[in-house]
Amino acid sequence: MNLDEERQAIRRELDSMRENGARRQELSLHACKRLFFDLGIRPSMAAVRDLTQTGSASDIPKDIDGFWERIRTASRVRVGAGAIPKGLEERAGELLGTLYQEALAEARASLDEERKEMHASIAVAKQEMHDGKIRHEAAEQAIARSEARADAAWDRVRTLEAQLASASTHGTAHQENLQASLRRLEAENEAQQKRLETEQAAGAALRDRVDALHAEMRASTEHYAQQIKDAVAEAERRVKPMLVELDSLRSMAATYQSGVRDASRKEFDFIQQLAAAKARGDRLDAQLREQSDELDVMTRQVAALRTQQGIDPTVASLLCTLAGSGRLSADELTSIGTAVDGHVALPARCPKCEAGEPELSQVDHHYELFCPECEHSSGTGMSRLEAVTRFLSAGEVPAST
Repeated sequence: MNLDEERQAIRRELDSMRENGARRQELSLHACKRLFFDLGIRPSMAAVRDLTQTGSASDIPKDIDGFWERIRTASRVRVGAGAIPKGLEERAGELLGTLYQEALAEARASLDEERKEMHASIAVAKQEMHDGKIRHEAAEQAIARSEARADAAWDRVRTLEAQLASASTHGTAHQENLQASLRRLEAENEAQQKRLETEQAAGAALRDRVDALHAEMRASTEHYAQQIKDAVAEAERRVKPMLVELDSLRSMAATYQSGVRDASRKEFDFIQQLAAAKARGDRLDAQLREQSDELDVMTRQVAALRTQQGIDPTVASLLCTLAGSGRLSADELTSIGTAVDGHVALPARCPKCEAGEPELSQVDHHYELFCPECEHSSGTGMSRLEAVTRFLSAGEVPAST
C-alpha cells in the first residue's frame, strides 16, 4: 500500500471516529499516531489538518504537543519499570531528555514554518476574499446595470408594441389608400395606353414623311453637287489670272518688308540716340535743381543777413528776452518794429496744446502766428517779434491798427 492509499485509509478511519462522536483532540491524536508509528512521518500542523479537516491554527499545535507528551510519559514508564542500574537509568533519562529537547526544538521550528505557511495562506485567503469582494461588488454593479438595461429594454418593448399597434392601424388605412391609388393608376394606365397607340400611329405617319424628305434631299444633293462642280470649274478659270497677280504682289511685299526692316533699324538707332540725349538732359536737370536749391539757401541767408543789419546781436537777443518775459509794452514793441525780426526764432510747439507746430503768416506787412491744432492765434502784429510775444503770452493782446 502506497502513501496516498494510507492517507485515504487514515481519512476513512477519522471519518468513522467522527461519526461515532469523537472530539477534535481524539481525531488529532489518532492522526499523529498513524503518521508517526505507521508512516514514519513527524506530525505537523499541516499534515494533521489535512487528515482531520478540523481545528484552528492554535488548537492543532496543542494537540500535537499533547501527543509528544504522551510519548515522553510512556517512555519514562518503560525505562523506570526495568531492573537497570541507577547510573544507566540516569543516562537513559538524560538521553530521553535530550531527545525531548531536540524533538521540542524541531517541533517548534516546524511549528514556526507551518505558522508562516498558515499566515501566508491566511494573507492569500484575505487577498482572495478582498478580490472576491471587489468582484462581488463589480458583479452587483453589473447586475444593477443589467437590470437597468432590462427595464429600459422592457420600456422600449412596450413602446414598440404601442407603435406596432398604431402602425397596424395606420397600415390598414394606408392599405385602403394604396388600393384606391392602384385603381386610379390602372385607369390612368389604360388612358396612357390609348394615347400611346395614337402616338404610334402618328409616328408611323411621320416616318413615312421622313422617308419622302430623305428621297427629296438626295435629289437636291445631287443637283447641288452638279452646281458646285460647275462653280468650281468657273472659279478655277477666274483664279488663274489672280494667281499671276498674287505672285507680283508677293514680290512687291518682299520689297516692302525689306524697306520696313531698314526703317526699323533706323528707328532703333534714333531711339538709342534719343535715350542718350534724355539721360544727358536728366543729368543736367538734376544739376540745375541742385544749383537752384543752393541758390534758394543762399538767398534766404542773404535775406536773413539783410534783416539783421544795423543792430547788434547782443542787443537783439536782449530785446527778444525782454519781450518773451512780458517786460515790454505794446507801444515799446510797436516802436521797435521789425528791427530785430531777423533775430526772432519761432517757437517749436504751441504753449497751450503742446502738440501743434505754429505757423507764421505775413499779410500787408502784418504778422500773425497761428496753431493749426488748437487754433490758438497771436493776432496781427506790426512785427515778427510782436506776433511771437503775443503768441507766447497767456492772454491774447488786441491787434494793432
